[in-house]
Amino acid sequence: MKNKYRILKIAITVIILGFLLSFSLKKFSGQKITDNEISVKMNDKTPVYFIDEKDIREIVKKENPSGKVGDLNIPALEKKINNLSAVDSANVYLNLNGKLNLDIKQRVPIFRLNKEGRDFYVDERGIEFPISKTYSHPCMLVTGNVKKDEYEKLAELVEKIDKDDFSKKYFIGISKDKNGDYNLLTSEGNYRVEIGDLDNIDFKVKGFKTFVEKYLVYQDPQKYNMVSVKYQNQIVTTLNPYFKENDSILKAGNKELAKTPVIPVKKTDDKPKLSEPKKETKKPSSTPLKPKQNTKPKTVTKPKENKKTEKKPTAAKPKTKAKVKIE
Repeated sequence: MKNKYRILKIAITVIILGFLLSFSLKKFSGQKITDNEISVKMNDKTPVYFIDEKDIREIVKKENPSGKVGDLNIPALEKKINNLSAVDSANVYLNLNGKLNLDIKQRVPIFRLNKEGRDFYVDERGIEFPISKTYSHPCMLVTGNVKKDEYEKLAELVEKIDKDDFSKKYFIGISKDKNGDYNLLTSEGNYRVEIGDLDNIDFKVKGFKTFVEKYLVYQDPQKYNMVSVKYQNQIVTTLNPYFKENDSILKAGNKELAKTPVIPVKKTDDKPKLSEPKKETKKPSSTPLKPKQNTKPKTVTKPKENKKTEKKPTAAKPKTKAKVKIE
């Protein structure tokens, strides 16, 4: 009998608890979520404003028009916010008191890429997302046909530039040319710094820094058109053709080239003289055809005379060369 009473007590308590629970759930589900009960937190280390709190509240209202807790689909709302291009991650949850919490982390652009006439942002993980009509984030501008597998290395380069005071002062942009080489655009002058590929960036930037501190500081920044540091252990510079001082250097070089004597003109005059003894050698070749006698010592002496005649024009050659050198 005692066991029956215990079982009956347990059953009654369970029924009462179930009734109270269902009553509280109905009351909780019928509770409305007001604006004061919506908490939106933007967990961003770097402040970005692609999405503000007002935009998130509007999305909540569209997903839950009635505003009741029971009509709110939290997984669907969380998925909706995560699908936004500027959102990196979103976490949506309800408290026991009916307060809706939304923790949102936005994407932070590392650089802005202009590729094939299209502008978009790229974050630190190499993910593309479009630019906003209401907000423009200050970041490095990159131009050229950059491949997706180069996004992460390019993001590392931009972060190194932002952290280094020297690089941040000089470099304001990055471009990729048709040959596939990367160039750093500078704030001073019209020159660009050619770095080639994205390997050994620290070494290349250090080489340019030494060039600036030891040489470029004492020069006009308009003097150069390009400073290349893509080669190992050497720096190659290209002069700016529109700089006046460079024009004087080029003119001086042209004058030195004009002073050099032109020797090949007189060599062409000596060549026709060498062709005259060749005609004389053809005549003795016809004489041996007349008699076939054994006594032909005379014919042997004639080619000797021809040999002597051949030596005469050869002796005249050094005389003409000596005259050219004297001039």
